[in-house]
Amino acid sequence: MKGPKQVQCKRAYDELSKDDGYRVLVDHMWPRGVSKEDLPLDAWKKELAPSKELHQWFGHEPARWAAFYQKYHKELREVPEALDELLETSAGGVLTLVYAAKDREHNNAVALKQYIDDLIT
Repeated sequence: MKGPKQVQCKRAYDELSKDDGYRVLVDHMWPRGVSKEDLPLDAWKKELAPSKELHQWFGHEPARWAAFYQKYHKELREVPEALDELLETSAGGVLTLVYAAKDREHNNAVALKQYIDDLIT
């Protein structure tokens, strides 16, 4: 499958890097305390964020991580057009999934990266 050569995750509060490539916010809500002018993005893909119900159930509880990403991956399979568009747009380059969560290991961007990595490898 065609897609980016590299996928990485970055908090919305992290500094911009020249190596970020195509930057996409993958949260339903805009990050708190950040103006739209201060967050350089190429796209905001709300349709790739977990459902409100799943997000609330998860609550960024590490103990729920495995169940969360499995349920989230199921949701992602229901929006193939949005995912295909993202993969096509970022093909051959670096894709940076931008998120707002404090937990750098247990969040929707990390779960989305896992899903994309499985698709393109």
